[in-house]
Amino acid sequence: MNRINYKTTSSRALSDDKIFRTEAGTELSLFSVVSEIKKYVAKYPNAKYEVVIGSDSHAVLKGTTNFVTAVVVRRIGNGGIHFWTKHRERTFNFKERIWREAMLSVTLAQEFRSLIKDELGEEMFWGDKIEFKCIHLDVGEGGQTKTLLDGICGMVKGFGFSPVIKPYSYGAFVVADKHT
Repeated sequence: MNRINYKTTSSRALSDDKIFRTEAGTELSLFSVVSEIKKYVAKYPNAKYEVVIGSDSHAVLKGTTNFVTAVVVRRIGNGGIHFWTKHRERTFNFKERIWREAMLSVTLAQEFRSLIKDELGEEMFWGDKIEFKCIHLDVGEGGQTKTLLDGICGMVKGFGFSPVIKPYSYGAFVVADKHT
């Protein structure tokens, strides 16, 4: 197995290690996802776009959970595309699982935001052509997650993103959930 030395590997190599999938099942690196988004935006350069990231999880075996993180690009008023990545981790309880979902989204959003700005250009974000500030969370004011709401939303805000919760967080509970 090829191991990564995190102290000497560039962030580009770390990003290339993540495997994303398209709706059709094509496998892509994170940099290829950014290239696909660039092509998508180039088709309608005058349209407005929203980029959101959200995660969902599903316990598969006792102590084991599948996590899916989705990148959704919505052309406002005219459809969208999405990409997703999936991996399995050991988890110990429901609370830890929900916090992990949020952290996976924030971590990817931090890396992804700088990559997409480099590829599309800072002016796309200054001119409000592309909005990328929201993390879609699989938490809401009802159900088991309501006790985690304040803490998780505070953490997302602390990283400079706006938390979006159910029923508005389609990136997590619809798109990512579809692939868990």
